[in-house]
Amino acid sequence: QAQLVESGGGLVQAGGSLRLSCAASGRAFSTYTMAWFRQAPGKEREFVARRSGSITYYADSVKGRFTISRDNAKNTVYLQMNSLKPEDTAVYYCAADPRLVGRDANDYRYWGQGTQVTVSS
Repeated sequence: QAQLVESGGGLVQAGGSLRLSCAASGRAFSTYTMAWFRQAPGKEREFVARRSGSITYYADSVKGRFTISRDNAKNTVYLQMNSLKPEDTAVYYCAADPRLVGRDANDYRYWGQGTQVTVSS
């Protein structure tokens, strides 16, 4: 059974940093599209970043502040978040799909349970 488990969320002040991790198991995720999404209270889930091979894509709202990376030996994907803002507050989800997919959450087959990120002003 494929499983994604996020960790690394927490409470941080504006301007601070956090690194989220997504540990994958049960599949050969090294060739999968891996992505991060987030969902704030009362809002729809939105795309944050994705990585397909060595190619990365970011939402405009996080470009230049967030970095997605992966360690295939550890089957882990990371989201380094710098210069955090209160509007980054959300539950962050890791997602994976064996196809080359994009920003649409509906295209992703596997999801983690989410990790809360709260940025105080």
